[in-house]
Amino acid sequence: MTRCAVLGSPIAHSLSPAMHRAAYAGLGLDWGYDAFEIGEDELRGFVASLGDDVRGLSLTMPLKRVALDLVDTVDPVAELIGAANTMLFEPDGSRSAHNTDVPGLVNAFAERGITAAESAVVLGGGATAASTLAALRGLTVSEVTVVVRDLSTAERLLDLAAELGLKTSVADFSQVEQIGGFDLCVSTLPGGAVDPWAYHFAGVAPVVFDVAYHPWPTQLAIAAHRIGTELLNGLDLLVHQAVLQVEMMTGRSPAPLAAMRSAAREELDDREPA
Repeated sequence: MTRCAVLGSPIAHSLSPAMHRAAYAGLGLDWGYDAFEIGEDELRGFVASLGDDVRGLSLTMPLKRVALDLVDTVDPVAELIGAANTMLFEPDGSRSAHNTDVPGLVNAFAERGITAAESAVVLGGGATAASTLAALRGLTVSEVTVVVRDLSTAERLLDLAAELGLKTSVADFSQVEQIGGFDLCVSTLPGGAVDPWAYHFAGVAPVVFDVAYHPWPTQLAIAAHRIGTELLNGLDLLVHQAVLQVEMMTGRSPAPLAAMRSAAREELDDREPA
């Protein structure tokens, strides 16, 4: 049996097994997909131990950077971002690293008919914010404001923005009241972090993408709903990046997006307290 898996730490919360298994069922593939708790210092040994029945790995935090050192080739997006969420094992024994978060975010916007914009505000300065900047460039965005809790953490993002050709400014949350007038707002912060400013950021753009998905809804999502702002959430991103992973790992296209989204939602529903 051909096998794939998701690796990370923590990993118990991952929706990848539900989505990928639903995709295999939809594609008529007798493949297996598992989840493994793997830390940074364990990844090299784990990868080396795998047999030739393994086709691909999905990678979550904290493995997205260290994975780049364990492959023969890195796709341009993963190289630019400095993070890979996918590792493929080729029949010749070589390994390649890829980033499907960036095109997954572009595709999530496109599903809602959003294929271009001029300006955006991004909340947060971590790895997801970096992927977001690259995705926004793919939407032809030219001006971005990044809002972070600690200005010293934004240096790497500014370097990336310069490489992408984005005109970028940085602010912290003490300057929130002066921030507004964008086409898109993307929050990459964990649920709850934006709560004190939820209504403000729900109104700074006609479209808000909150990458959180559990617990849901966040205060930002509630505020966006109440004032009529179009809202996307982390499940949209999660499903679209997984669709691309499935297509890369199986060589089959299109992957069954609707079945994968349904499986993810059912898994989340099962986790809700009675």
